[in-house]
Amino acid sequence: MIKQLTAIAFALMAATLSTACESNQETQTLTVTNYEKANIASSFIKGADVSTLIDMEKAGFKYYDENSQEKDVLAILKDNGFNYVRLRLWNDPKDANGNVYGGGNNDLATDLEIAKRAKALGFKFLLDFHYSDFWTDPGKQIKPKAWENLSFDDLNKAIRDYTKETIETFKKEGVMPDIVQIGNELNSGMLWPDGKSWGSDGHEFDRLSQLLKSAIEGFNEGKGNSDCKVMLHLAKGPDNGAFKWWFDEIAAHGVNFDIIGMSMYTWWDGPVSQLQDNIKWVKQTYGKDIIIVEGGYPYTLENTDSLPNDFNANDAKNSGYPATVEGQYSYLKSLLEGSDNAGATGFFYWEPTWKTGPNVTWLTKAGMDYINCGSECKIGNARENQALFDETGKVLPSIKVFNN
Repeated sequence: MIKQLTAIAFALMAATLSTACESNQETQTLTVTNYEKANIASSFIKGADVSTLIDMEKAGFKYYDENSQEKDVLAILKDNGFNYVRLRLWNDPKDANGNVYGGGNNDLATDLEIAKRAKALGFKFLLDFHYSDFWTDPGKQIKPKAWENLSFDDLNKAIRDYTKETIETFKKEGVMPDIVQIGNELNSGMLWPDGKSWGSDGHEFDRLSQLLKSAIEGFNEGKGNSDCKVMLHLAKGPDNGAFKWWFDEIAAHGVNFDIIGMSMYTWWDGPVSQLQDNIKWVKQTYGKDIIIVEGGYPYTLENTDSLPNDFNANDAKNSGYPATVEGQYSYLKSLLEGSDNAGATGFFYWEPTWKTGPNVTWLTKAGMDYINCGSECKIGNARENQALFDETGKVLPSIKVFNN
């Protein structure tokens, strides 16, 4: 019972990610005149989640390098040291009338288009299966519409077959992923209610582990002789208790995988020092590579659309870095060097190219109806101030932290 109550308490906490960490740090005053690369290993993965790229380009947004020359944004990222892209994948992100839900509309065709462009430029590729038709995180893991009424046995077959067929398609198209995430921010499980990790009958991890195994079986069947690796990903990277609870269960249930992914948003999750401690502990305990697969930091507090940004002046105080270009650079330098020193093998910046533009929104009216979010939901982007490009599309000097 104590174990179940602990799990419930954690899941409820994880679902409220908008609560800022109480670090009581004073925001630094920074003046950076020489933007240098972080002192990290040459093998360190420097990735960018660019899932909304097609939407940005359809909206007519242009990107410019440091010399104010218009350029393919993927090429700008490549020129500045990035070597991986990450793409989320949704099963069917549109309603019965074909109206898309938003957030990049990342179906298979969209991801194939971006992956082909990235691979042509020499990027490696991480594919992030959400196993949903829209966003998943610790607060929501909604089954795909096509799987809503399946029995547990049929649900296992569906996730195995879907994973296998998807990987086979990427392979056939010449853009085989290098890393595959089986689920996104899985703290509270996946494919609710069948795969929920807490709050039921004590057999939650029996079911969740079986679903993970089925997906991984499909992946292994589809990948052929590829050396693509499997990642399992949790939110709240500095939270040692969450990682111990979840991965102890996964290990006990014999789920086979290669990499542990962590999200790290310091204003929600805690300081870099706490993340370092957890990286060291997790790596030593479970013997897996660690990658910080989501993170970022604002370069301004200005908001350019109708959706309030999810970072404010109090978050900057709690984080200890100002919401300036200098603060963005200094935080990223601390995060990259701290993660590398602790034994992590990479970091992915979440959506460095996502800005404000017509029809570029985290959800559309159809998306609102799908997740039934009501009047509290607004069209827009809550993180355009965390991009690595300014409002004119010019790359920020803070990007040089990645540049080898």
